[in-house]
Amino acid sequence: MPHTASASLVALLLQVNPEQPPGTHPCEDIERIELSMAPRVNAEVCVSPGLLTGFLFDTPVDVELQDEVRFAELLRGRSSFSLVPPPDMVPGERLRLTARLQGGAQSVTFSLVAHPGRSTRQVEVYRDPRSRASLLQENAQEHAKNQELQEEVERLRAQRTQSGGLRGLLLAGALNDTGIPALELKLGPTQQESDDALSTWRVITYRSLKTVAGEVWLLNSGTTPWRVEGASLTSAAGEILLEGVRVGQAEPIPPQQSRRVFFEADAARGTLRGEVMLRLWGADGRTLTLPKVPLP
Repeated sequence: MPHTASASLVALLLQVNPEQPPGTHPCEDIERIELSMAPRVNAEVCVSPGLLTGFLFDTPVDVELQDEVRFAELLRGRSSFSLVPPPDMVPGERLRLTARLQGGAQSVTFSLVAHPGRSTRQVEVYRDPRSRASLLQENAQEHAKNQELQEEVERLRAQRTQSGGLRGLLLAGALNDTGIPALELKLGPTQQESDDALSTWRVITYRSLKTVAGEVWLLNSGTTPWRVEGASLTSAAGEILLEGVRVGQAEPIPPQQSRRVFFEADAARGTLRGEVMLRLWGADGRTLTLPKVPLP
């Protein structure tokens, strides 16, 4: 039977995103090293196959490079050195670069760390105290970087403010004056197929102008917590009806307790109506199949 969804529920349901993968170690565009402040240096430098990284010194220098023959490009100057890493360098791999400054006993050792698609563009090494012009240049660069970060923070704040509740759905063009149609399905034990003590008694599905979505009340009768990992919407014969079904839940379902699980897929209004087969599965292999889930 039709249901009217609350603003907070619809907003939560239609904004569920898969977990993002963890980020990599930060890579600075320009690295500056002052040997007068840190005479013994062993620094990490981000490199990436296909991207050029250059080293500039304020004095003549001799450079030794581990596995030099593997590198795609090398360019030596009197007080500079540029490289393009090996094309087969895998993320996380490290190669050593040692720079010995002429006219003294100082040396600098760099660990070239491979990052996918990210690299330090330039490394500047100063044996003597830096000039006023160099310090002013760095200050201007840091000011520009801070300004960009501030603007990005403001943009994200504005985006977050606009994306909440029904206003966010209206701005995204996912809602019109007909609202969000919804259907409720109440299930008996014979209307679901499950293994390993997963069951449900209630499903509500929704449709916006751009997507179909649903919430499933799941009971975990097993002995370990359960978290949804994926979902599919298929025909009774197993034919995939919608690609890229997204899932989410607020927290894993503890043993002997129930929680809601959400799913959503892109589908224009007027497409894929009627009953579909919904299958939910977790990282531990436990699954739940609902053969007749109606879509508004």
